[in-house]
This record gives sequence, C-alpha cells and structure tokens, in this order.
Amino acid sequence: MSTTTTESYLSKPLVSRWARPFAMARAAEEYERLAEALRGLEPQDWAAPTCCAGWDVRAMAGHCLGMATMMTTVRETMRQQRLAGREAKRDGVALVDALTAIQVRENAHLTPRELVERMADVGPRAVRGRRRVRGPMRWMTIPDEGDGTAAETWRMGFLVDTILTRDPWMHRTDIAVATGRPLHLTPGHDGAIVADVVAEWAARHGRPYHLVLTGPAGGEWDRAGDGVEQIEADAVEFCRGVSGRTGASGLAGTWVPF
Repeated sequence: MSTTTTESYLSKPLVSRWARPFAMARAAEEYERLAEALRGLEPQDWAAPTCCAGWDVRAMAGHCLGMATMMTTVRETMRQQRLAGREAKRDGVALVDALTAIQVRENAHLTPRELVERMADVGPRAVRGRRRVRGPMRWMTIPDEGDGTAAETWRMGFLVDTILTRDPWMHRTDIAVATGRPLHLTPGHDGAIVADVVAEWAARHGRPYHLVLTGPAGGEWDRAGDGVEQIEADAVEFCRGVSGRTGASGLAGTWVPF
C-alpha cells in the first residue's frame, strides 16, 4: 500500500462520488432487494451463522432493519445515536458496535415474517429520510474509526449517500454466503456499487493495477505505472475482500468501508 497516497486521500473528509438522485435510486433499489432476499429464506436459514461474530441471519436482518429505521426520522436518528453513545461509554466499545448491538436487540422479538414485512415497509421511508438530509448538514464532518489502524473523517453526505447503501448491500451478500441462496445481481445496480467501491479502493492505495472483476456486477479497471499488480476475481468476492471479510492480501486487501 502507498502510505503517502493513502494519507493524502484521507487528509480531507470523504465525500460521495454519486449525484444525489442516483444515490437515492441505489438506496431504494437496495432496500427492495434486501427485503426480497429475506422473503426468499427458508425457516432454517434464519439461524445460519454469518461472518459477523455472534450474528446469525436473523440478527443480521435485525441490524439492517434497525439501521434503515434510524434514517426514517430525525427523532429516531437522535434516539438511536444518544442511546448508542451512552452504551458505548458505559461498555468501553466503539460507537458503531454499540449502535448495531442496540439495533439487533430491539428487533430480536420479531418473527422472520415480521422482519420481512417491516423491512419492506421501512425501506421507502428510509430513502425519504435520507433525501431530507440536505444543505449544511450534508457537509458536517463526522469521525470514523477507519480500518482500525488510522482514523478518518467523512462528510455526512458520504455516510448518507454511499455507506448506508453499501452496508445493506454487503449484508445481503453475507446472507447469501451464510444460506447458500443466490444473489440477485445486475450491472445497473450492483455494478454501480462495485464500481464505486473500486474507485475508492484505487484512491486509497494509489498504486498501479489491472483489475478484472467477473460476474454481473463486474468490469475492468486499471492504472498505468511501474509494477502493475494483476488482480482477477469475482466482483462480490473482491468487495468482500476489501471489506476485511476474507483475509485478502496485497492490493486486494486494501480496506474500504461498508
């Protein structure tokens, strides 16, 4: 990894690369696809362990529902954030870990059917709530713990337009891996998410590369220079690698937030 380039890239708060209408279209589509994926699960699938420690599929669905619910109203956003702040301080854990634990806990009483129904209902409301984050609020700077070795800062717009869509997308892949169910992938939606991840990945490492990603969400990207690293992988597996899920190494192990 090019430390100099990474430090230069992270020297300013990260912003979304997507125009807002496109970002909200991706958000709406991803919430729909997540609800569709949950609807297609069999009873035994809900207890399948996932790659996220301590979470089975049911717990992961509870987190996704809770995160979407958080964005439906300002009041709900503040409630979850305040509660997470108190619990993070009390337990000595990261804010995001406290937040996701609250989301899992608060939805633990729901049946699988209720989780599916509520995800389908909350998704459109979450998109409307995310659309309402405008003006100066979008340019607020927020801290993030980064990859655990170096903290970074984001604009609120990066969180709202990009991360809050990457998160359910990645968890949809987690559920597919855990259950063996097929992933619904298309170039227009999933391909756009993958391409955005690749652009950030390339900015973070700053090195020459030739990347070929296969599957419906794939494509080909490169940066000329000496010592080009050749990488070929399935598009979803590449993203799972840069998220830290698969122990990928070399440039393919350059961390990207989800």
